[in-house]
Amino acid sequence: MTTAVLPGTLELGLARGATELREFFRQKENLIFTVSLPAILMLLLGTVYVTEAAHGQMFAASMIGAGIISTSFVGLGMSVVADREDGTLKRLHGMPMPFTSYFIGKIVLVFVSSLFEAVLLLAVAMIRFDVELPTSAAKWLTFGWVFVLGVISCSLIGVAVSSIASSTRSAAGVLNLPYIVLQFLSGVFIMQTALPDSLRTVGSIFPLKWVCQGFRSVFALDDGYAVMEAAGSWELGRIALVLGAWTIVGLLLVSRTFRWSNASR
Repeated sequence: MTTAVLPGTLELGLARGATELREFFRQKENLIFTVSLPAILMLLLGTVYVTEAAHGQMFAASMIGAGIISTSFVGLGMSVVADREDGTLKRLHGMPMPFTSYFIGKIVLVFVSSLFEAVLLLAVAMIRFDVELPTSAAKWLTFGWVFVLGVISCSLIGVAVSSIASSTRSAAGVLNLPYIVLQFLSGVFIMQTALPDSLRTVGSIFPLKWVCQGFRSVFALDDGYAVMEAAGSWELGRIALVLGAWTIVGLLLVSRTFRWSNASR
C-alpha cells in the first residue's frame, strides 16, 4: 500500500499563484483598472511635470516605482482583506493551506501584474515622453533586484497593514492614505531636495523612496543626475540594505498579525 505524498509549501504556493492569476485575468475591469491607472496618472501628471527629456526619464522611473508599490502594497493588502471578508481565507485554512503557501500565491500574482504594469508604463513613457531605455546589462540588473526587493518588501508590509482593516471599505483608507502621503515624501512628485529636512527624513524611512531612487539610477541619462537625490548619489548599497531590512520586518509583522478570519481578532 503506497502512502500519498502531500504537496509541499512551495508547490501549494505556486498552485495558488496559478489560481490567483486565472481569477485576476478573468476580471477584465479589475485587470484594466489595476494595470492602466499608473499609466493614466503618468500621462496626466507628466503634462505638468515634464518639461524636457531628462525630466521625462526621472519622472517615468519614479512613476514605475510608485506603480509597483501601488500593486504590491495597496492592491495586495486590499486583496487579502477581501479574501478574509468573503470567507476565502477561512476555506483555505480548512483545506488546510499553510499561510506561507497563500502568500507565495499572492506574491506570484503581484510579480506578474507589476511586470505588466511596468511594461505598459515604459511603453507610454517611450511614446509620450521620448524616454530612452537603458542599454547596459548592469542597469537592467539593478532594475531587476530593485524590482524584486521592492515587490516582496511592500507586499509583506501591505499584508501586515491590512490586518488593521476589518472590511474592504475601511481597507481603502487604511492602505491608500499612507501610500498617497509617501508619494509626496519619497521623490515621486517632488524631489526630496525640495522638502524640509523633517519630511525628507520621514520619506527616507519607507521603501517607496528607495525603490524610486533605484529606478531613477537605472533610467538616468548619466550619473550626473544623482546630485538631484538627497544624498547627492544613487546609494545603491543603501537601497539594497533598506529594502532587505523591510523584507525582514515585513516577514516578522506578517507572522504576528496575519489572521484567517475577522473573528480571530
